[in-house]
Amino acid sequence: MPDESLFDALRREPDAEAPNLHAVDAADRLVLDTVDELPGIDRATPIAVIGDRYGALTLGAVSLGFTAVRVHQDAVTGVRALELNAARVSMSGSYTQHALGAELLDGVGVVLMQLPRGLAELTEISEHIAAHTSADVVVLAGGRDKHMTPAMNDVLRKSFETVTAGRGRQKARVLTARGAVASGMTYPVSKRIADLDLTVVAHGAVFAGAGLDIGTRYLLEFVPKMLPRARVAVDLGCGTGILATELARTRPDLEVIATDRSAAAIASAAATAEANGARISVLSDDAMSTVESESVDLVVCNPPFHEGAAVHTGGASKLFVAAGRVLRPGGQLWTVFNTHLNYRRELADAVGPTDLMGRNGKFTVARSVRPSEQR
Repeated sequence: MPDESLFDALRREPDAEAPNLHAVDAADRLVLDTVDELPGIDRATPIAVIGDRYGALTLGAVSLGFTAVRVHQDAVTGVRALELNAARVSMSGSYTQHALGAELLDGVGVVLMQLPRGLAELTEISEHIAAHTSADVVVLAGGRDKHMTPAMNDVLRKSFETVTAGRGRQKARVLTARGAVASGMTYPVSKRIADLDLTVVAHGAVFAGAGLDIGTRYLLEFVPKMLPRARVAVDLGCGTGILATELARTRPDLEVIATDRSAAAIASAAATAEANGARISVLSDDAMSTVESESVDLVVCNPPFHEGAAVHTGGASKLFVAAGRVLRPGGQLWTVFNTHLNYRRELADAVGPTDLMGRNGKFTVARSVRPSEQR
C-alpha cells in the first residue's frame, strides 16, 4: 500500500475544495491495495488508469513501482489536479496522458479505475478496454458501496467473461473483471428530438446522454430573446452542445463557442453541431480560464449543482464568476437553475443586475447584464 503521507499531500485544486470534499477516498486505497497484492504482475508492463479524479490512483501506482503508467481523465480539472499533485510529491513526468482508446490501452496488463456513476460511461469504457487489450487483462474497478449497483456488474459482463466483487472495506469495494471479449462499440449514440428538429449526439460520460434535460429545454425557449446584437457567444458547460447548436443554426452570423471541462462533452458537442449542420468552435477548458477577459457578448449556462457524488454549488459559483470576467460591458449571461437554489443575488454579485425572465414549476431563467461601467 502507498504510504499514507502521499495521500495526505493531495488536494482537489483547481476543483472546488470544501470540508466535505476530498481528493482521495476509500475506493482509491482499496484499488491500490488490491493491485499490490495481485500475484505475477510485471510492474514494468504498461498499466492504465481511468477516471482518476485527483491523482490518487496514478501516483499511488507509481509509488508501488509501476514504471509505465498511462492515464485517461475525462475532466480537464482532473488532468490539472493530477499535474499539481504530482508536482507536490515530486512525481512530475511519472505518467503519460491519453485519450480513451488504443493509445491508452494497447499492451496494458492491468487497468485501475474509479467506477463512474453512470452506466453509459461504464459501458463506453468497458467496450474500449475489451477492444484494445488482450484477453488476459485484469480490470480493478473501485467504488463506494452507496454508489454501486448490480447493474454495474451486468455492464462489465458484456465485455468480460468473469466479474467478481471483492470484500468490502470502509464502505468501498472493488470489482475485478477478466477475460476481455470485444463486441463492438456502442458509443457515441444519437437521438432525434422531433419537436425541436434536433439530433443530439452523446458519448457515455455526458450528463443526460443523447436526451434533452428539462432545464436546457426551458432555456431554449428564451434563445430568440438573447441579446440580438451579440457577435460572440459561449455555451458554458456545454454538455452535448444543444444550446450552442441552437444558437448557431438560428443565428448564422453569431460566433458560437461550446466549452466544457469534460472531454466527452466537447466531442459530443462537436458531433451534435455537425449532425445539425451548425458551425461552432469547441474548447476544452476549466470555466473559460483561457478565454480573454471582456471578449464575449453572450454566455448561456445550465450550471451543475453537484461535485461528483456530493451536492455542492461551488461549481456553479465558479462559472458565474467566469462569466462576469469574460463578458464585455453590456454583455449578458442567461442561466437556468432549479428555483429553490435562488441564485439571483449570487448572479448579481458575480456579473451584474439580474432579472428573472421566466419560471415554471421547477426552473427559473435569469438574465444578468455586465454593467457598462466598471463596478
